[in-house]
Amino acid sequence: MAGGEAGRRGRRASCFLDIKVFLVAECSLMLAQGTVGAYLVSVLTTLERRFNLQSTDVGVIASSFEIGNLALILFVSYFGARGHRPRLIGCGGIVMALGALLSALPEFLTHQYEYESGEIRWGAEGRDVCAVNGSASDEGPDPDLICRNRTATNMMYLLLIGAQVLLGIGATPVQPLGVSYIDDHVRRKDSSLYIGILFTMLVFGPACGFILGSFCTKFYVDAVFIDTSKLDITPDDPRWIGAWWGGFLLCGALLFFSSLLMFGFPQSLSPRMDRSEESEQTMLPDRDYERPKPSNGVLRHSLETDDSPSCFQQLRVIPSVTKHLLSNPVFTCIVLAACMEIAVVAGFAAFLGKYLEQQFNLTTSSANQLLGMTAIPCACLGIFLGGLLVKKLGLSALGAIRMAMLVNLVSTACYVSFLFLGCDTGPVAGVTVPYGNNSVPSSSLDPYSSCNNKCECQTDSFTPVCGADGITYLSACFAGCTSKNLTDCGCLSSLPAENTTAVPGKCPSPGCQEAFLTFLCVMCVCSMIGAMAQTPSVIILIRAVSPELKSYALGVLFLLLRLIELFL
Repeated sequence: MAGGEAGRRGRRASCFLDIKVFLVAECSLMLAQGTVGAYLVSVLTTLERRFNLQSTDVGVIASSFEIGNLALILFVSYFGARGHRPRLIGCGGIVMALGALLSALPEFLTHQYEYESGEIRWGAEGRDVCAVNGSASDEGPDPDLICRNRTATNMMYLLLIGAQVLLGIGATPVQPLGVSYIDDHVRRKDSSLYIGILFTMLVFGPACGFILGSFCTKFYVDAVFIDTSKLDITPDDPRWIGAWWGGFLLCGALLFFSSLLMFGFPQSLSPRMDRSEESEQTMLPDRDYERPKPSNGVLRHSLETDDSPSCFQQLRVIPSVTKHLLSNPVFTCIVLAACMEIAVVAGFAAFLGKYLEQQFNLTTSSANQLLGMTAIPCACLGIFLGGLLVKKLGLSALGAIRMAMLVNLVSTACYVSFLFLGCDTGPVAGVTVPYGNNSVPSSSLDPYSSCNNKCECQTDSFTPVCGADGITYLSACFAGCTSKNLTDCGCLSSLPAENTTAVPGKCPSPGCQEAFLTFLCVMCVCSMIGAMAQTPSVIILIRAVSPELKSYALGVLFLLLRLIELFL
């Protein structure tokens, strides 16, 4: 009996000596990290309406993750490399789980959501209809209701900021220490595949986050407190607020249970990977830069306790180590390339949804869904293929650099092709064509006309509608529509009375659907090819530095990437 029990304990312990099990645990953590970050973005507008936040407040909440991460990532990646890396990753995961749970807490500390009952007329779905003598523009939300919903907003706002800071702090050890731990315990030729799988899961996380956000917001925010069958609003109603807190609870649970696995792994897997028969050829053509001297304690392994420097002495060494890394030309070039790439991707992603809306007449939700279902999966495939190709082709250092350069050049050419893809602008009343059958020169075009000059239309927003005459109007107001269901449009008076209607959105342009499908295919190819450079670049980076500085080098890279994300 005793022998059988000991055997079972041995088998349970042996699974934590397998680097593949560590890979699974690390992947689940990275997936949860990417999911919770994207989930926050997907519910920001919901939080803004739920707690009556300003746009600047929402921006601070979104930036708090980077603030917490930037504050500690260098110290964690430097000192963590000399400690018990799996346990540090586990502690970081638990801190992230706490941050995710705290993110959901404001819903349970504040009052239930109240909305104005009855038919909503003001600003429904952003449609500003014709307000003759101000009749339709005077209606608005109940000021007392706004005041009640503003109660305790400041406390909830600070709680959300604190939760995001915790998420940022907890994320600091996950990537630098996880990547270095895997690279230390797999064969050199297999490292690219393992790291490719890691970053594939990290990029796949945002897709899961947006899907989770779409799912959770379909449920009413106070569904656990009230009988939702008595509600007189639906998710399509602009007054609807979804259960934004649900995704944070799910992500917190995934983070917590994934973190617990990390505490089962040893500081170093036994037996330690023997690389004596593997090529130790450096990733640099010539490694002629000066390495840190052992006397300063930088290259001393954490297990060496004799004459080990104090924590204060190690802190004093960090600036010189950073200078040493930045004086490495290969490391510096890889970091600069990664920074420029993230700047391009961040700017592209920020405006891609708006570009799709304007160029191809898509709704915001449709644009986001298409991006989530195409660009992100293709990027995941590209990251995985990049790592797989490095392994299967047995690429050397120079080969990996050439591969990264080639795929980046092809990806750039793909992005240039976007300049030639798009839809022609259709007729827009008062902008490209005159109202009605009036014959006026293009220099005299004016969005205001006799059919809407008494409507008090505003030009500070663009909410186009498509008239039954096939012409796009800047808004329902400029079309002269007096009803919120877009009927009785005065500027369509040349049509029969039953046809003086409009529908939300711009009028479709001929051939636009085919152009959009072409754009979607090109975007998928660009995403996949561009992502193929990520894994080779990381491999080059960690081979270009001393093994003991591997984690810190990754920390410097992620620090600079976070800085760019923060200020873009």
